[in-house]
Amino acid sequence: MIFAASFFQLLLIVLKSSYLSKKTMFIISLTYKTSLENVERFIPEHNDFLEKYYRSGNFIASGRKEPRTGGIILAVAHSKNEVEEIIKEDPFYIHQVADYDVTEFFPTKYNEHFKFFIKNP
Repeated sequence: MIFAASFFQLLLIVLKSSYLSKKTMFIISLTYKTSLENVERFIPEHNDFLEKYYRSGNFIASGRKEPRTGGIILAVAHSKNEVEEIIKEDPFYIHQVADYDVTEFFPTKYNEHFKFFIKNP
């Protein structure tokens, strides 16, 4: 049991350092501009893209909108320019499936469990 606790403490430290080394939070809003049938063709590649940036520590959460008109990605990065460069790798962007709106976001209130994602300016 001690090993498990130590492992998770170490994991939390790694996650904190990864997220806190980023400067700013961003909300990336995707809006589909083609049919859902066309969107579906690129979902596996899009999921690979998402996974890459979850592993890098840039993406915190993502999901589709309801009604299904696009999606949202909560991200951290050093700059809006960095986010825009990341977006250019998304198969939805490459194949012109979605438009993107990037909003820089400075959280001032948040759930205590979310605290390690926040870096105060």
